[in-house]
Amino acid sequence: MFLRLLFVLLVMLNIVAGAWLFLGQPYTHVPPATDPGVPELRLLSELPAQAATAAPAVVAPAPTAATADASAAPRCLTIGPFDTPHDLQQARNALAPVATRMRSRQEQVAQSRSWWVYLPAPGNRAQALALTRQLAAHGISDYFVVSSGDQPNTISLGLFKDQENARKRRADVAAAGFPARVTERTETVPQYWLDLVTTDGDGDWRRLTQADGVGSHSMSCF
Repeated sequence: MFLRLLFVLLVMLNIVAGAWLFLGQPYTHVPPATDPGVPELRLLSELPAQAATAAPAVVAPAPTAATADASAAPRCLTIGPFDTPHDLQQARNALAPVATRMRSRQEQVAQSRSWWVYLPAPGNRAQALALTRQLAAHGISDYFVVSSGDQPNTISLGLFKDQENARKRRADVAAAGFPARVTERTETVPQYWLDLVTTDGDGDWRRLTQADGVGSHSMSCF
């Protein structure tokens, strides 16, 4: 009886030991979840604390056309000269859509009006009249004695729009032995300019204004 009981006890111990070996280590018989060389997929809760709390990388947005236009450097131009205030205003209206700032300005400039050929005034009017008779004797005509202004008794030999014609007249009179001179006569006239700040190319202003005889150059921004 005792031997039978001992035998049954040994059998039960073997069964318990076998069950523990088989069921107590379940992962020793589970095949790997990934193929060799492929990183294992792990849950966030399985990561170390430092890696789990690391902030995700932020990807900067790609620049758009709008941001590129906004960062375009402004160009500062002065356009002119315009002959009249009306021409200036027309250009201002045409460029308003492409300009961020504009200003109009007027300048006074000396402009050549004509070229004057003359003989310097002698001592008095009688001497000036005597000189004109000498001119006539040498076949030189088209002259008169200035009687007023800041150069009285000067003998005028003509006013010329073209400088070359004035030089030819002086040469003809000088060839006859008279000390003729040429001087430029100027007058002060207004010129009108348009300054603008734009992000457009500097070639568009000509297409928009369709202004003839008008140029442009860069200037300091205002």
